[in-house]
Formats: sequence, C-alpha cells, structure tokens
Amino acid sequence: MAEPARTAAEPARHADEPGSGAKERIVSLLRDEWSAIAELLAGFSTKEWSRPALPGWDVHDVLAHLIGTERTLAGSEHPQVPEPGDVGDHVRNDIGRVNEAWIVALRDRSHADLLADFRAVTAERLAALDAMSQADFDAPSWTPAGNATYGRFMQIRIFDCWMHEQDIRAAAGIPGHESGPVAEEALEEVVRAVGYIVGKRGGAPDGSSVRIRLTGPITRDLNVLVAGRARLVDAIDGEPTASLALPSSLFLRLAGGREPAEAALPRIELGGDMELARRVAANLAYTI
Repeated sequence: MAEPARTAAEPARHADEPGSGAKERIVSLLRDEWSAIAELLAGFSTKEWSRPALPGWDVHDVLAHLIGTERTLAGSEHPQVPEPGDVGDHVRNDIGRVNEAWIVALRDRSHADLLADFRAVTAERLAALDAMSQADFDAPSWTPAGNATYGRFMQIRIFDCWMHEQDIRAAAGIPGHESGPVAEEALEEVVRAVGYIVGKRGGAPDGSSVRIRLTGPITRDLNVLVAGRARLVDAIDGEPTASLALPSSLFLRLAGGREPAEAALPRIELGGDMELARRVAANLAYTI
C-alpha cells in the first residue's frame, strides 16, 4: 500500500489503537474524505487531471492508486504486478511495483470513468464498513504500520487519503481542506510518530527536549522529552533545548516526504540549540 515518500506511516511502534466505539467516527471521517476528493475532481479540466502530482504519477494516477487500494480491500483480484524493468525510476521497491500494478491497469480509463470508478468503489467500501460491528473493527489485522486491528488500518486510511488529496490540490494549485476533523485526524497520525521523528530521525540526545509549534491552520504545540526514549509530553519545564515553529500544512507535507527539507528550512522558525533544531527539521519525513 505504501512506498517511500508516498503513503502510510512506518512502523508499528508508533501505532495507537482506536478506542472502543471509534468505528462510527472513523467511518464518518473516511466518508467525508472520499466525498471531498470526489467533489474536488469533479471540476477538473483535462489539463488538471494530467498535472504531475508525485514522482512518476499525475493526478489521474493518484486517483487510480486510491481506487486500487480500496478495490483490494473490497476483495477484487489484483492486477498483474509489472516486472522491475517495466516500470519507471520512481518505483524503487517491491511495494512500489505492487502499487504500480493498479496505475498501469487504470491508466487508459477516461478521467470521467475513473472518477465514476472512485465513487463506486468508495460507496461499496462504505456500505461494507457500515455493516461491520465494533468487534469486527477490533479484530486483528495487518496494517501498513504492522500488525494491529482493522480499525487501526482504517485510521491510517484517513491519513493516506487526505495526504493524497493534498497531493492533488498541490498539483492543481487549489489549496484547501487543511483544517477540520479529517485534517486533524491526519495530523494525529504524525503526532503518534513524533517521538520517533525527534528521537530517532532527529537524533535528539538523552536529556534534551524539543518543541514543535504548529502555527496554523491547525495550531498545537508538540512537546517531546528525551528521557531514555523520546516521548510526547503535555508540557516542558522551562524552555526547550530546541524549537521549531511552522504551519501545520508544511509540517504534514514534510512528514509525508512531499518536499525536500532543505527547501522548506527558510519557512521554519528555529530556536534554542540551532544544530539540533536544524537536524530535527531536516528529518521530519517518516513515511514509507
């Protein structure tokens, strides 16, 4: 389902299980996100459908990827996976080739038919999700973040689909949907990993602390304390060892590997230990 700088979160150590009774909330957020994507694309011109959205993928391909994932979850037969020599340089591993199978299979669909396919498969998936019990949601399941529950998998789907909506919006030059319940849920997926981002990727030393201040449209302070391991805390006593301040939209783009960190550094306000702050800023990307 995922590959470098495209989709879901790595690894299972960051996963929080959705609480009991969370099924209705998660399904409602998926419904809202899929509706937002369909409504956005309904007004696209042929030129907008063909704009590059991710390495090797245009907007049409991004939607094909989303359709393929949901068809797979619905039990459809997977297309033949292309051989390594039959794909572009943007495909760098076996997971990428699995993803590319749906891109190839749906590449010749008209844009209108592809959007109809998306509406149909998401309607099918929503009917199936609505019919599931909370016990079904709590059942063990493989997820892109390791073995967890089916509900956790659907929680990750919210993040994945919202990130791809933002890929489409960036390609078309139509910003939006950067706040609200779905965007906040997508942010929570990264918040679950912030200890890993700061401690492992950013190399924050034991005894240090880092504050990542999100300045909007979603505002929040992410306080990380490194004491044996890096973990999110409610507050830091005194001033943090290092600090970063940036828009939540930029934070999510960087966490998703959507743009090079060095290009974003001028838009990030750094404070405290500047070497540590720069190192954390340069290593926000954590998706696979």
